[in-house]
Amino acid sequence: MEFSEHIKTANVEDVVLQQPLHPPSKGTLCITSHHLLFSDREEDSGRQVLLLLRNIDAVEKRATESSGTLVIKCKDLRVLQLEIPGMEQCLNIAQSIETLSCLACVAEMYPFFYRPSNASLRDQWGLSTPERHYTEMEALHERWRLSTVNQDYSVCPSYPPAVIVPKAIGDDALKMAAKFRQGGRFPVLCYYHRKNGMVILRSSQPLTGANRKRCIQDELLLQAAIEGSDKGYIIDTRSAQQAQQARMMGGGFESKSCYSSWKRLHRHMERGKTLQESLIKLVEACGDKSPNMDRWLSKLENSKWLSHVQTALSTAGLLAECVERDGRSVLVHGSEGTGSTLLISTLAQLIMDPSCRTLEGFLTLLEREFVQAGHPFQQRCSHSAFSHARLQQECPVFLLLLDCVWQLWYQFPLALGFSEALLLRLATEAYSSDYGTFLCNSDMERCALQVKGKTHCLFRVLLKPREREQYTNPLYEPNELAIWPSVHPQSLQLWRGFFLRWTQQTLHLELVQEDIRNMVIEWGKLALS
Repeated sequence: MEFSEHIKTANVEDVVLQQPLHPPSKGTLCITSHHLLFSDREEDSGRQVLLLLRNIDAVEKRATESSGTLVIKCKDLRVLQLEIPGMEQCLNIAQSIETLSCLACVAEMYPFFYRPSNASLRDQWGLSTPERHYTEMEALHERWRLSTVNQDYSVCPSYPPAVIVPKAIGDDALKMAAKFRQGGRFPVLCYYHRKNGMVILRSSQPLTGANRKRCIQDELLLQAAIEGSDKGYIIDTRSAQQAQQARMMGGGFESKSCYSSWKRLHRHMERGKTLQESLIKLVEACGDKSPNMDRWLSKLENSKWLSHVQTALSTAGLLAECVERDGRSVLVHGSEGTGSTLLISTLAQLIMDPSCRTLEGFLTLLEREFVQAGHPFQQRCSHSAFSHARLQQECPVFLLLLDCVWQLWYQFPLALGFSEALLLRLATEAYSSDYGTFLCNSDMERCALQVKGKTHCLFRVLLKPREREQYTNPLYEPNELAIWPSVHPQSLQLWRGFFLRWTQQTLHLELVQEDIRNMVIEWGKLALS
């Protein structure tokens, strides 16, 4: 594709830009294959605004006879307004933005063109691999093994090439179990609890169907996972009614008669269109300029976003409680096993495992549980809250995860080794990025497009000295204990840093927080000297 075909007007002079937290300014607007660039032409001002076109969620056009106005709504919730002289130029710019911000071909997206001067494509990509994860957990090796049954992605397209499974189960049995699970996502180990040897497994739903089909290999796999223990738990992130309905459609759940050593617990978590519409309503409420308090509280409540946060934290707490307090291994799944399943397994590990609470540990956790485990970022994050496009597969599961992590960070300000700034950066990068980390829907797709050889890794960049200093929590104190979040309504807060990030009040709060952060760092240096 020639990007130039979609750029009829490349430069426009005397454009007026209005953006949050800044006064209006006049300058030159340029559009390139992947960016909008606004350069302020006023004297004594070298200010530039560089906006990745992929960050644009919607463009609204307002026209007069001699000029036009574009309202640009971004996936990071910024709203910019461009007043462009000349109606034709305005329409040309709008058409270019609409086309270039929605490129369907992943290989044409900016990460494949981004070449920072301080990095090389030969640099190591990623923080960990399934092989390294297995090697680091020596206590596992007696009963668990690393299987490469999926090395060509033929068994499960959304799994990585290597997975951890019970030693007693061979690869042929794994292939049979995969055929019995939606999308081939057979049960695999994602976490080993060093304190008591219990594990967390995750999968997709079994395909029992209306005829109550069974798979002996799947039953043996789960039995081998709890060898030496009298019982395990299955946390199904659907209601019992939803699971029954799924069975009539070819899906299903693990029956008591076939999985007698497992107790099934249903915890209904919203997903898909319902979660996306909740985000849309919340962002609409946060953008409401009305000073009416009742109106604001009503809109906030109607969005149900904080209810989804509460449910996610509550379900993750249940999972952690089963492992940490009850001493039971747990299998987690919903339907596909790529959304709410990954959400609560990630949160539970953050609650229980102190090694996941450092900056590097948290990024490694995200890489393992979302990127490698097959969360379909390309589908789920193609649009944010402003798009006028018909909802398809968008769903803010990753944003919900970050909100839940922020709730933990807010409730336990000393327990997490990273700052709120890191969560804000990740929330932005998931929707539009210079880096290849969140491209594609699976490891198989990233491999086919050679993402690891042709783009740079975000997680590696975040651990470089300059970024590490910015994203580290100076108040962090390592804590070996589990951190149990409160899910009482009074304990949960709107994540103002994200949802109200472009307001004057949040800016003042950020400035104060930065001053406090700098003071703490200085005190720390004085204490060491």
